[in-house]
Amino acid sequence: MNDDQVIRELEEARKTAQDRRSFERYQALFLWKKGYSETEIAEIIGRCSLTVLNYVDAYQKSGIAGLRRGVSTGKPLKLSAIQRQVLQEIIAYKTPADVGFPARSNWTLSLVVQFIEREWGKSYTPKGASKLLHSLGLSYTRPTYTLEKADPVKQALFVKETFPALKKS
Repeated sequence: MNDDQVIRELEEARKTAQDRRSFERYQALFLWKKGYSETEIAEIIGRCSLTVLNYVDAYQKSGIAGLRRGVSTGKPLKLSAIQRQVLQEIIAYKTPADVGFPARSNWTLSLVVQFIEREWGKSYTPKGASKLLHSLGLSYTRPTYTLEKADPVKQALFVKETFPALKKS
């Protein structure tokens, strides 16, 4: 493929890029093919020269396909699959009191963090614990309380008569 064809291909890839980082890679190679130096390109795209050289190297090894971004795997998980399964089952089917937390009937993010630390020695922030619970298919909500000895007739009367009067005032 000659340089003009490559430039057209890079220009098309730039136009159809789905994210900023992909656009940046195609832009860098487009400028490189146009004759800009690595230093000039780095200044234009706001990256260091080494990054531009990495883009050029990837292009020279694999063509435009070498510029496509892979899926980032992210940071390794702290808990194993078995530990996550155990945690999910405990939170879904047991109360904190069942696993040794005194006088607690509802799980909170703080208790989940303490439980993970106690059982497996792994530290989580409450936000990290929330993300972990979400990945396990669990959702975090504030607990709602119900009265065990509430009279259903009196509750219905309150909802029907007393509460609407209170709302109006």
